[in-house]
Amino acid sequence: MSVPQSKSELVFSIKNEYKKLRGEIEKIPAGFTVDKSMDGHVAGRKMSPHDLLSYLVGWNELVLKWHSKMDSGEKVDFPETGFKWNELGLLAQKFYKDYEDVQFGDLVMRLHEAKDRILELIDRHPDHDLYGQPWYGKWTMGRMIQFNTSSPYGNACARLRKWNKLHRAD
Repeated sequence: MSVPQSKSELVFSIKNEYKKLRGEIEKIPAGFTVDKSMDGHVAGRKMSPHDLLSYLVGWNELVLKWHSKMDSGEKVDFPETGFKWNELGLLAQKFYKDYEDVQFGDLVMRLHEAKDRILELIDRHPDHDLYGQPWYGKWTMGRMIQFNTSSPYGNACARLRKWNKLHRAD
């Protein structure tokens, strides 16, 4: 899919990629959600489907945190307090740790709820807010949302599709 250039394209991209991702999540065999046999977000590390969903929830909730802080006039530490953009592997590890005690089904629900809240956030903004001006550095608000929703949904879907082929009994 091409990079969204408008509000309607962004909404479509998020919904479309999430739907495909949900299909792959539903194929994960019971008992394999914590199987660390998938290539991780850091070279040479392995992760589980649970870790992958933790990563997605972490980024989706971080997007919501950015907007909440900006809306209340607070300073935002991008990407996250204590992390620089060249430390995203460490941030991924933080997300795995943050959600390690969350049951897989609850993690799926949390991802769904965060995605819905992001769609509500998008709905509150006109195209100009999303794509007509820089929001963070050279990036528009819409592009920053897409970087952390539909793009990683697509990447996660591809990872899970490959992983599921090795773990399904069918």
